[in-house]
This record gives sequence, structure tokens and C-alpha cells, in this order.
Amino acid sequence: MADQAHVAILMAVYQGREYLPAQLKSLAGQTHADWRLIAGDDGSTDGSAALIEAFAAGLNPGQVRVLPGPRQGAAENFRALLDYVPADATHVAFCDQDDVWDEGKLALGIAALPGDRPALWCSRVVNCDADLRQLSLSPIPRHPPSFRHALMQNLVQGNTLMLNRPAYDLVAAAHAEAGPVVMHDWWIYQLISGAGGLVIYDSLPSLLYRQHDANLVGANQRLRSRLGGLRRMLNGTYRGWSRTNLAALQASHHRLTPENRALLQDFAGLQGGLATRVKAMRRGGFFRQGRVSQLALWLAVLMGRS
Repeated sequence: MADQAHVAILMAVYQGREYLPAQLKSLAGQTHADWRLIAGDDGSTDGSAALIEAFAAGLNPGQVRVLPGPRQGAAENFRALLDYVPADATHVAFCDQDDVWDEGKLALGIAALPGDRPALWCSRVVNCDADLRQLSLSPIPRHPPSFRHALMQNLVQGNTLMLNRPAYDLVAAAHAEAGPVVMHDWWIYQLISGAGGLVIYDSLPSLLYRQHDANLVGANQRLRSRLGGLRRMLNGTYRGWSRTNLAALQASHHRLTPENRALLQDFAGLQGGLATRVKAMRRGGFFRQGRVSQLALWLAVLMGRS
């Protein structure tokens, strides 16, 4: 039940002082007030950690915790924070330092997530400029979430991501097994869907996604996304990502359903010779969202860039 939900919010922080105040204010304004913030500061020199500590002074003792990050990038910072989720947390939410959450974001995720099976909730976002002027809505996926899609493309925008406790337990166990991952949200999408968990994509936006020069990954603007995706497929970047994802999932092979273990074998087959790649692609039924993106995937398979 929502009134019994205890949410651990994980925030990766690096040089975030300029935009942190607005995000912290949006956390304080959540309609679901039972949350704790666990922030990993990745060596900021702009006073980000002190700013969060000052924010904590106005809250209940122990509601905010600031930890040193691993200094290995945002994905590993978020993964490191998984080790500090309290035992009584019923939900885990991931939080970027420079967005602004809608006041009902936590309540929406809690209401949507079941309690009896691993489940992930995520949503659309409102893309904004650095001054939070609204630009566009992120696109709605054409096809529902699935493991065969997750192996090819990420659907989960990590700054909206929330897990129930069974999903967190699964992710934490796999975190102890896996090596590096490309993006923490993509890996979590692959893991939850691969283990037979539920992936819920909410068509309503839950936050303002601030775009600025320091963002690690830009907004999912359609033309930019398509051109960037095609370039990464043709220059070998996508193939490198596939190998990293494959290694991480193979480390947790036993956590996948039998059907999805077979799909993982086909995914591995995409690293083979031409005939093996085409056979694996057809048998696995792998796909990306959109016709252009799917054609690019087939081109990558044929060129040995998958």
C-alpha cells in the first residue's frame, strides 16, 4: 500500500551545484513524503556535497546520506549506490541531479508497481532547455517492452526509473555478479525483462528533463537519436556495447527465464560469422523501435557491426 511505501532515492552527483537546488526542492515537495535520499558524489569540486548536506539539515535526521562515489562515471556511481539501499526500503527510485520532478512522481510509481514480482516503472519526460523552458515530450515507444527489444535498444529513461523491492533484490544480486555495463538503466531493463519481470512504461511524463552542455546523454529527440544511432552502429560503437551487455548478462545467466536464456544465446550469435548472425537475428526476432532503426539494425548485422 502507498502509505506503507518507504522509498530510497539514489542520486549520482558530479559538479551539480548549479542545478541541484531545483531538483532537491522538487524532492522535498513530493506528495509521497516517506523517502530517503542517498547521494553519491563523484569527486565534485563545486560544493555539491555541501549543498546537499545543507538541504539535509532542514529534514529529518538520517533522511539524507552523502557518500563518496567510485569516480568511474555515472553508471558505476548509480550501481555503487545499490549497496546502500536500506533493508526496509520497499521501492528504489533513481534520480539525476539536474532535473525537476513532478510533485506526484513517487506516488505514480508506487501506485503502478505490484509488490509480488520484480517490476520496473518508468515514464515519458518533458524535454526542456537549461532554463526549464519546455521543448517537447519524449516519444512513446511503438512496441511494448520485452527482453528481445532490451537486448537491442534501451527503452528506460533512467531519471524516471523506479523499482519495487523484488526488482531491487534481483538487481542488487546481479550487480554483485556483473562487470562493467554500458548504462545502468539499460542493464536494469535487460535484467528485469530477462528474468520475467514486469516493465511498466507510463505514457504520462513525470519530470522536467533539463538539457544543457554538461549532460552526458542528450534528450531523445527523434532526428538526433536516429542519426546518432546509425552512426554508432556503423562505426563499431554499438558492437562494443553489445559485447559489454552480453558479458554482464552472461554473468547472471541463471537469473533469466529458460526462454530468455535461449534468446541470450541468439544474441551471442550476432557476434559470429555472417550466416550465424543472420540465423540468430531471425530466430531471436530482435527489434528496435521504429522502421528506420530496425533497418539500421539489420544493416549492422549484415556488416558485422551488431
